[in-house]
Parts: sequence; C-alpha cells; structure tokens
Amino acid sequence: MSFEISKAYSLLADGLNARSIRQELIASNIANIDTPNYKARGIDFETALAQKERQIFDTDSQKTLKMAKTNSAHLSGLIDTDRQKETIYLRDGQTQRNDGNTVDLDVETTELSKNAVMYSALTAALKKDSAIFRSVLDASGKI
Repeated sequence: MSFEISKAYSLLADGLNARSIRQELIASNIANIDTPNYKARGIDFETALAQKERQIFDTDSQKTLKMAKTNSAHLSGLIDTDRQKETIYLRDGQTQRNDGNTVDLDVETTELSKNAVMYSALTAALKKDSAIFRSVLDASGKI
C-alpha cells in the first residue's frame, strides 16, 4: 500500500522530470550549434502529461464511453497510457544553414527561458502542495 500526499503530487513530479529532460535537450541543441548537419530536436511531453492528468483526475467514469464487447476475445478498447511516452522529434520549419545545421540560438534561448519559468512554477507548486500537507500535520499535532 502506498501513501500519496495528493493526486497532483505525482503529476507535478512527472512535470519536473519532463522539464529536466527538456532542459538537457535544449542544452544539447545549443552545444551542437556549430556541428555540421545537426538537426535541432524538440520533445513533446504535453500530450503524455495531459493523458496522465486525465488518468489521475478522472473520477467520473460514468461519462466515459466504453466499447461494446460481444465476444470475450475482443480487445477492451482502453488505451494503455503508461506505454505512451514522450517523443523526441526533429523541429520542422527552422531554416537550414549552409553547413546543414538547423539550430537557431534565438529559438533555443527562448525555449530555455520558457522551460526555466515552467520549472520554477512547478517547483513552487510542489512546495505549496507539501506546505499544505505540513500545515495539516502541524494542526493535528496541536489537538
């Protein structure tokens, strides 16, 4: 049996992990800015995190339309969200330099700053979540 502080805690922790990996990918793009034929890479975590959010907070399963099964050998029709992971892709639409490199320093620094802001927001949310839990424990100790 596991103990969970709140439903949002695991989602926030996964978001922090995603932001950390995105930070490494952006740093890799910047480090390879002078590498010939290097293609800038991006990573899509938003889809995976949105699916996890629906999985965690979907308490009203009556609104979900389930597939009819007329035979026990039929598939359940449910999507296994644990198998759907983030995907690394080559960024489209960026101009290619003469050496074949598609890294644009302006784009990368913008993505870096956006990622830093989101990381800070997630860290603040985790601190607030644990502070609420600590205040409940402190209040219960005074009774």
